[in-house]
Amino acid sequence: MSAWVTKEVMRWGCLCSRRSLWQQSNLMGKKSPKYTSFPSQQLAHIWGTKHHQTCLESNRVSSVRFYSKGTIHSEVLEEKEPLSSPLAKSSLPDENQSEETAPKETPWTSSLLDRLKTCRSPSDVLELTSEHAPTFKQISSCLGQIWFSTKKMSTDNQRYELQLMFEHPGFDVLLQQAMTSVGRMGNGDVAYSLLSMVNLGVPQGSRVIQTFLRNCQENLNDFDEKTLSIFASCLRNMEPSNNTDALKDGVRMVVEARLPGIKNVMALQNMMRMLGKDAPMDLKRKFEEKALSMSNEFNLLDSQHIITAMATMKLHSKPLLDICSKIIQENINGIPFNPLFETMQSYRQLQYRDLELLTDLSEHAASMIDIWTKKQVVLFLSVCERLAFCPAAVMEAFAGKVIENPKALTLKDLLCVVKVYSTLNYDLQHRRQQFLDSLIPALVSYLPKMSSFELLKAVYHLCLLGHFPSALLEPLLQSSKLEKFKSTDPNYLANQERMFQTVNLCLHLEHPVLPQPLTVPPTVLGAPILDSRVVIPELSQCLQSMMEDQANTTLQERVLLLGFYFIDGVITKPLPSETDSGSAESRPRIAVLFPAHSSFCFGTSHPRGTLALKMRHLKTLGYDPVWVTEQELQSTPEEKRTDFLRGRIFPEHRSQAEVEKLNLNTNQESQTVQSS
Repeated sequence: MSAWVTKEVMRWGCLCSRRSLWQQSNLMGKKSPKYTSFPSQQLAHIWGTKHHQTCLESNRVSSVRFYSKGTIHSEVLEEKEPLSSPLAKSSLPDENQSEETAPKETPWTSSLLDRLKTCRSPSDVLELTSEHAPTFKQISSCLGQIWFSTKKMSTDNQRYELQLMFEHPGFDVLLQQAMTSVGRMGNGDVAYSLLSMVNLGVPQGSRVIQTFLRNCQENLNDFDEKTLSIFASCLRNMEPSNNTDALKDGVRMVVEARLPGIKNVMALQNMMRMLGKDAPMDLKRKFEEKALSMSNEFNLLDSQHIITAMATMKLHSKPLLDICSKIIQENINGIPFNPLFETMQSYRQLQYRDLELLTDLSEHAASMIDIWTKKQVVLFLSVCERLAFCPAAVMEAFAGKVIENPKALTLKDLLCVVKVYSTLNYDLQHRRQQFLDSLIPALVSYLPKMSSFELLKAVYHLCLLGHFPSALLEPLLQSSKLEKFKSTDPNYLANQERMFQTVNLCLHLEHPVLPQPLTVPPTVLGAPILDSRVVIPELSQCLQSMMEDQANTTLQERVLLLGFYFIDGVITKPLPSETDSGSAESRPRIAVLFPAHSSFCFGTSHPRGTLALKMRHLKTLGYDPVWVTEQELQSTPEEKRTDFLRGRIFPEHRSQAEVEKLNLNTNQESQTVQSS
């Protein structure tokens, strides 16, 4: 099997229409000369493309010549720092020098690794390698230390040090030496050096990267588990191309052949990340089986990595998620914020929710409210909102922080806070008005920086909360501002129109007290909603059966109210003293709703923002809204569904047992929200 994989990988990777994917004529040029000195033009062709070479002069190098879109991958390798110093002309060994004829180790070279550990920036490393050239065995350590030296730097500092590093002539020399020494390096050093260079932003079409890729392709079947894992991490961070795509397919075949023998969890998750969502489903299931077989060995870090790898791979395995989540739940107090947030994002991507786990996460976040930054709390609330989970304790505590100093939040954070509190329909009760009053001045202060769409989102979510600040409404409804909405991308137009329609309905139905009457012009409202939904057959049948013994009571199904709200059924009851007289508008009306399960906060019957607004408006229009979920209906035996629905819609028909059960459920749900 191993020999077959080698042949298949080599055949797949080397030939494409009888042309090598790594073409010497384009990437390597002729045989590299022996370097005794290195003017800028000579160095540039080591890892610059032809486009980059045209920008170089003998004594000048553009400060962004090798910036590679200004990004550094920080998941496996991160960033760095630099300086500049003259290079010794003899700092690079002869490319044809063999291991036997290489310079003997001196006390300096033997202590190079110790001296590397003291380097605090990329420039420190480059100054060190400029004084004395590292051996081919030490190149990967030098490249790795350049990355490691920037792990704790801020993003701005990383960006600055990255630019300095690329301007340092010692970096060109180090890469030249790496390229000429690749044939003598061990496979692990080759893979780690390549990973370092890719994550440092060396252009992926450059000769040095392509040379290392070719070496990996030629030796792929000889890679051990650790080397294969490092190489998988590297390929995951590389942009698609003929070369990388061919290698990914080669790695996939090797991994599939070796999967039963993998012993390291880190290697397993690295390979899962590299193969990603496009891996065949049968291979994903093999990874699932392998991970489950290793689950007894999982520690906290392994569990977090496996969950994020599953999200990258789009592999939803409830048994594996349950195992990993249990470990996380048991060690929740020892998880720093960033890994915790990344894990929660993975839960969202995998659509995995566990009420006990989320409740524990909420309690942990509430205990960290004075330790986490405001930005971190906002990020936590945001991912909870996307999971449709209401962390009430966190929201209650954070509201106090907002009231104390709302201007400490950025515009993005403010918009997120308004969205979370409105979407989760969280009621701050006696602190509600104080909370809203503190938000509005902070939002108004950002008006000059706020885009039209951001302003619309702010107003929309405030409307969901039943708050109508004229300081935001008036700027939104100015003709000059409305004009900008005409150029909205068609992909976002429907969402924009829905928000304007909601704002318009709120203004007309709730009649807020404003300095001047405001209305939303028809030009931004879009076409009327044409709801094509049909009544659920099970619900329709139960409603009609229920109506058979209801005298002077009518049922109307599929009602579109105000051209916006869809009602599954409207039941009109007689007045207590009427027989057949009285207008329909004056008679009690019940609006029967069949909302999606996602319309409620997870684990409760607490309606989320849009459903809460719909019920609020139905009450304003004289309806008594009653909802029944599909889950409730489906879990009730068919022969009892009509009685169940009758008891939900007509309270006077509820049995004592049903009343007690309803009260018990309400109390339990209330306790769940309070504890979260």
